[in-house]
Amino acid sequence: MTSSDAAPLAEDEVPCTECNCLLASVVLVDSRGWLLLQERDGHARVAPNQWGLVGGHLESGEEWLPALYRELEEETGLRPAGKLELWFDEVVLHSPKVSTHLADRWRIWAGKVELSDEDITVGEGRQIVFVDPGRVIDGSLDLAPGARHVLTRFLESETYRMS
Repeated sequence: MTSSDAAPLAEDEVPCTECNCLLASVVLVDSRGWLLLQERDGHARVAPNQWGLVGGHLESGEEWLPALYRELEEETGLRPAGKLELWFDEVVLHSPKVSTHLADRWRIWAGKVELSDEDITVGEGRQIVFVDPGRVIDGSLDLAPGARHVLTRFLESETYRMS
């Protein structure tokens, strides 16, 4: 288990371990076929010090796409002009829960971009960079369990092959 220096929750905020969460994430693919991923820092509440997807929780009353674009801009400074395709929409056990009756709904969009690491402004985490998909496949990247699950599927998908 990895230690965390996670910031404390707001007084009215329920921890993700104790509720069903809605998560919006994105996988951006550059011209080399590399994936934009975030190396989380020790302050992350979920999967500290591991690699994961860019994105996060929907705020109360927030719609999916506005949440996705808000998270993308907060974490990377990006506002991609291209079309993003909804690739994944499932109920998953994204992170540990206090009850087997709890799970998260996770939607992941994907899109091809003409960007490089220099275009990213890191707003959250240790770094956000385009990563060689070979590192996902060979296991050399310390991926959060949820990210490992979906990225393996993504790399085998028609969506990735077409990007």
